[in-house]
Parts: sequence; structure tokens; C-alpha cells
Amino acid sequence: MEQIVKCLLLKNDTVLITEIVEVGADIGEPDCKLTKPFVLKKQSEEYYLEPWIDFSPQTEYMISSESILTLADPTPDLLSKYFEMIA
Repeated sequence: MEQIVKCLLLKNDTVLITEIVEVGADIGEPDCKLTKPFVLKKQSEEYYLEPWIDFSPQTEYMISSESILTLADPTPDLLSKYFEMIA
């Protein structure tokens, strides 16, 4: 399966970079699997990544697509930083 990495803007204004896969689910159930999500933060003119949920050893999380406002392709530089973080 091809790895799809996207930037997600969530309804709570959090921006994530993560591998994302849409999964079949019943209405109202989580229908997106996020693998190794990181929060995108900006300090001065530099972006950096922090673990999304740092109190859990999990690397996969299920969320509802209704929580996502939009998806975008990461820049090559950001994608490189992400792959460094998950290596």
C-alpha cells in the first residue's frame, strides 16, 4: 500500500502532518487512521514537529473525517523533516 502523508487542519486549529488512510466505518464511527502524527509548530520563521499525543506509546490513532477541515500536501522540506522524525 502506498504511504500517503498529508498536512491536516483540524477543526480545533491544530495542524498535523501524518500518514493517513481512509477506512470503512459505520456512520458516526472514526473513519480515518492516522499513523505517526506530529503537530506542526512555528517558532520565528522555522517550523518544527512535536508528537501529537505525547502521553501514549501508540503510533496509530483513529479519528472521524468530520474533525478535519482540510488536507494539504506538505512541502518537500516539511516532508523530509517528518521522515527524519519517524525514522
